[in-house]
Amino acid sequence: MTLVYVLVAVVVLAVIFFLVTRKPAEPTLPEAKKPGALEPKKQQVAERKEERKPDEERARPIPKTIRETPASKREEHEGAAEAPAKKPSERPKPALEEDFGKPAVFDPATVRRGLARTRGGFIARLNDLIRGRKVVDPALLSEIEEVLLTSDVGVKTSQKLIQRLHERLERNELDDAEKVWSALGAEARAILGDGGRLKLRNKPTVVLMVGVNGSGKTTTIGKLASKLKAQGKSVVLGAGDTFRAAAVQQLEVWGEREGATVVKGKEGADPGSVLFDAVNKAKELGADVVLADTAGRLQTKSNLMDELAKIRRTVAKALDGAPHETLLVLDSTNGQNAIQQARLFMETIPLTGIVLTKLDGTAKGGVILAIADELGLPVRYIGIGEKAADLREFDPAEFVEALFAGRDAISNEAA
Repeated sequence: MTLVYVLVAVVVLAVIFFLVTRKPAEPTLPEAKKPGALEPKKQQVAERKEERKPDEERARPIPKTIRETPASKREEHEGAAEAPAKKPSERPKPALEEDFGKPAVFDPATVRRGLARTRGGFIARLNDLIRGRKVVDPALLSEIEEVLLTSDVGVKTSQKLIQRLHERLERNELDDAEKVWSALGAEARAILGDGGRLKLRNKPTVVLMVGVNGSGKTTTIGKLASKLKAQGKSVVLGAGDTFRAAAVQQLEVWGEREGATVVKGKEGADPGSVLFDAVNKAKELGADVVLADTAGRLQTKSNLMDELAKIRRTVAKALDGAPHETLLVLDSTNGQNAIQQARLFMETIPLTGIVLTKLDGTAKGGVILAIADELGLPVRYIGIGEKAADLREFDPAEFVEALFAGRDAISNEAA
């Protein structure tokens, strides 16, 4: 019995010893997460979003400039990007065209380019007629006259030119084709007279601009303001075309560009009163020149033509002797009709000069000879392009050289 007790005791001691001496089992831990790893559910959502991205967006690399830029610099860059936009007044104004406001210089090449269509018209025909002629006789002069008559030079002016050539022929001065060509240029130069720019004898000098609808009066005023500004003159623009809102807006644009004061009235206001105010404003400011716009009018509308006379009287009340210059703006593309327009304007108001526009767009440039000859008015300015610098003081020598010089160039242009 004792033996049994001993065995039981040994077994109990063995069990106790085992329990005391064995190591406890380590608890099972979850797998450590890798940096950037997501839980299974979140990982599935992210994968679905990634699948919806375009391939090029998923593959887009980080720009090198951002990767290599220090964090502090990136923050400065990002802060600059969030800066408020400049106010409209702080933004730089768009640059004006390159030649804007530059005074014209003697440059026959520029005028030749502007007169390309005229040179390719009756001048090219004259060149083809005269070039290479070995015999100069009255028959050749008759052919030249025919070209002149069909080129808007006009009957009176054509006859005068041919008469002078006949006189030279009788004096044996035209014994070859080159001398005929040179004689044509010389006679044209004599007909054109002196030309000349505005004469600013008063302060302010008031310049009244008149003409038919579409002749280019308002645009000419803007270009003239630019030229005067470039010469250091201060200008006031009088918006006397009160029946065309666009004309007032045009003048306001030019005024802003050139720093000129624009005096305007309400739509439909009396044009005389607007120009009266413009002259008084110029006197108040001490301005050098007032450029006064007027509404375009057909020369056949007697009531509108009479209004011009009224405008002149009103302007004279604001300043004794004004307007000092009255320039008629003529569209050269009208050819001989431009001369008829000028005659009717001259019957209503005294004119002091002509501005001939759009010479770059017509082959009828010969009309300038008829205008100078038949009207007895100086051509003050010619328009040979869209830029402000393309309104040029009329220089007869420059004009004739541009038309008649360089016969080989004329042949190439005609071709």
